[in-house]
Amino acid sequence: MLAKRIIPCLDIRNGQTVKGVNFVNIQEVGDPVELGAKYAAEGADELCFLDITATHEGRKTFVELVKRIAAHLNIPFTVGGGISELADAEKLLSAGADKISINSSAVRNPKLIDELALNFGSQFVVVAIDARGDENDHWTVTVNGGRIPTDKELFSWAKEAEDRGAGEILFTSMNHDGTKNGFANQQLSRMADMLKIPIIASGGAGKKEHFVDVFTEGKADAGLAASIFHYNEIPIPVLKKYLKEKGIVVR
Repeated sequence: MLAKRIIPCLDIRNGQTVKGVNFVNIQEVGDPVELGAKYAAEGADELCFLDITATHEGRKTFVELVKRIAAHLNIPFTVGGGISELADAEKLLSAGADKISINSSAVRNPKLIDELALNFGSQFVVVAIDARGDENDHWTVTVNGGRIPTDKELFSWAKEAEDRGAGEILFTSMNHDGTKNGFANQQLSRMADMLKIPIIASGGAGKKEHFVDVFTEGKADAGLAASIFHYNEIPIPVLKKYLKEKGIVVR
């Protein structure tokens, strides 16, 4: 069994780390450079940086901020937000990113996944999917930080992303995001049975038990969370110790 990964996420707006609930009520929570260094020191397996308003504001990711965060890291670093062409990815790689995450741009131009995988390798390409489920369990993919619904459906889009060369899927359930009631384990499990590539679960972490559930019931390869780490509700060393006690293989 491969070790499960714990990934803190820095959602960035105007150069500051922020957090919301169900993608709204956004609050500032701290300096991303300091938080990134802290998580690396505490034993996070990776760090994820998402410039959450770059696409909506029609601009590129803050490259200088990525450089400053990367300078303090010794763990893999995934960067997303406003990446719409190969040149954007090249700049972020040069700035210290190990992987890039594409979301809205991949939905609008699926060939971008093929191009990035061909030029940089699949292991470099994370396709992030923000989706909202309805009462009939139909999951609609959204773009622009969850603002705009599309005609794409979660599972068929995840499969297409894999077929085009994505190395990982980062699935955020908008229904669960920020609620702290647990991850979308039913949907994650279905996706895990369908795909061969790793799945990062995002949206809903509130207590240590939720990570046990997402790795067992949800069959996820990594658990991503934000507020529980930003507010020190569950320190990473405490979470990893608990997971080991529960028989989950972590690094």
